[in-house]
Amino acid sequence: MKQYLSRLVMVASLVLVGCATSPMANPKDPWEPMNRKVASFNDTIDDNVLKPVATGYRNVVPELIQTGVRNVFNNLADMWSTVNNALQLKPVHTVESLGRVVVNTVFGIYGIFDVATYLKLERHPEDFGQTLGYWGVPNGPYLVLPLFGPSTLRDGVSMPVDFAVSPSQYINDIPTRNQVFALRLVSKRAELLKSGRMLEEASIDKYSFSRDAFLQYRRSQIYDGNPPDEEDSNDDPSANPLPAK
Repeated sequence: MKQYLSRLVMVASLVLVGCATSPMANPKDPWEPMNRKVASFNDTIDDNVLKPVATGYRNVVPELIQTGVRNVFNNLADMWSTVNNALQLKPVHTVESLGRVVVNTVFGIYGIFDVATYLKLERHPEDFGQTLGYWGVPNGPYLVLPLFGPSTLRDGVSMPVDFAVSPSQYINDIPTRNQVFALRLVSKRAELLKSGRMLEEASIDKYSFSRDAFLQYRRSQIYDGNPPDEEDSNDDPSANPLPAK
């Protein structure tokens, strides 16, 4: 954990020192020139590596296995969501998330089968960035992370915490751990293939479209799908008092 934090401080310092803002900069995206370069780098990696691999995975691996893989990773994510729902003082969501983990782990064979959904136990995905947003920590500037894509300064700072507590991090065998990480990445990318085509076809400026869509989506997540109206378009989406639950 200490190693993650030290790297984070170093990266944040370089970003803050190296990214000057102009008077005409978008208030939500003052680092746009840098972000566009990182986004272009990510697109190159995606077009040449991730997308072809994900396409092959989707076309070759049986749908039943793909579903099982997604379910296992969702079950692992529900463990951390349970903690974050508790940190956000959401007792109902906490109980439902914990119930999903127990039911799917025991009766769904470690999450391969999503039994909890059939029992109408709803998923409530939460990460540490959402928890910080719940407690009033503002987004900060929009930030595109290498390989990880759209984010914000708050979410970038919270990401090492999400990684540190991920169950896959406790796999002692490093090659196995890397394979699990790669499988999760490919599975997630395969889910996004259709939306990626829609984005390329519908957007004149892919970068701006992705940024605005991400910020709106993230704001919706912070407020559990029911965000208040933004009276000022320059307001930070999460710099408001604790959302009513």
